[in-house]
Amino acid sequence: MLWDWAEIQHGVVAMVDPMGVLTNLRLVSDAGDVLSAPESALHLSQLVRQLPWQDEVWRAVCQA
Repeated sequence: MLWDWAEIQHGVVAMVDPMGVLTNLRLVSDAGDVLSAPESALHLSQLVRQLPWQDEVWRAVCQA
């Protein structure tokens, strides 16, 4: 999974486009049906929001 991010103010990073997560994952419903791109984007965006990626990105930026 990957997504674009930007520093929106000093020390604060955010996703550029929450619906623009790129992945090679194929998401399926509980019934086993492949989710459409918009449906998948919603789930992937929610997943990214739950990850502690902002702190890790900021730590890497500060070390660069």
